Amino acid sequence: MINNFAVIGVGGYIAPRHLKAIRDTGNRLVAAVDPKDSVGILDQYSYDVKFFTEIERFDRHLEKLRRGFEAERIHYVSICSPNYLHDAHCRLALRVGADVICEKPLVINPWNLDALEEIEAETKHRIFTILQLRVHPSLIKLREMLRSAKDIHDVELTYVTSRGPWYQVSWKGDHDKSGGVATNIGIHFFDLLMWLFGSVNGIKVYHKDDERMSGFIELERARVRWFLSVDKNDLPEQAKAHGKTTYRSITVDGKEIEFSEGFTDLHTKVYEETLANRGFGIKEARPSVQLTHDIRQAPLSPVDTLAHPLLRK
Repeated sequence: MINNFAVIGVGGYIAPRHLKAIRDTGNRLVAAVDPKDSVGILDQYSYDVKFFTEIERFDRHLEKLRRGFEAERIHYVSICSPNYLHDAHCRLALRVGADVICEKPLVINPWNLDALEEIEAETKHRIFTILQLRVHPSLIKLREMLRSAKDIHDVELTYVTSRGPWYQVSWKGDHDKSGGVATNIGIHFFDLLMWLFGSVNGIKVYHKDDERMSGFIELERARVRWFLSVDKNDLPEQAKAHGKTTYRSITVDGKEIEFSEGFTDLHTKVYEETLANRGFGIKEARPSVQLTHDIRQAPLSPVDTLAHPLLRK
């Protein structure tokens, strides 16, 4: 079956990965919306995409399609809009009779998930999200290996992704709109850690500002020191020496987990899983949404030996 897709936020940074996934899974893009009209990328996928700069007109178009022929209605809405709009756009999609594939984070605050679950039940449609690290082949193998052991592991997460001054000027620099560094750049790593090592038993937060956060998480089977940053000055020297602007590292008991390759097609793999009824829904998204909320609300702890080495420098 060929599914009809619409995209909200098609002018955004992450939208091209969704457009590629729609095409590569053999489906059809029929409508898109973004308040910005610099969306020439659409011509790479189809010359027949109805485009809107106003969400109200987009909503009206989808409703018209819903009331028309079955072959023309929208089956899925992909949401690539700013984080704080995700839940509203999920509701729009459900109410026009579509299922949802929403970019991470599904929502910023956990109580918004409760309302979405209610609307799922009312409409009989589903909301799925992009937890792309769960489909990375190397990480799937690691999970299988870890599940056979009962040990408590020492884990270190480091993620530095350089951003210029535009970042703080945009909605991403507004904590109410993005959820801050832990939510906006860290949530898929936190989801990965819980997927690998179990639920949260306790947290400490040592540092948080507009550009970096660091803390400690005790999981069922791991003790995790983590450091997240959008400041290029936090890049390790080896990354700078090779001209890298992003550095991601996870070590387990001092051993580096290699997963630097294979990122480009992960969205397509998530789409394949979702279309095969194996997608990641609200239930799967909830733990990381709750954890990042708790991290944002946590008081600062004095820096101690559990803190990440980059924070103690």
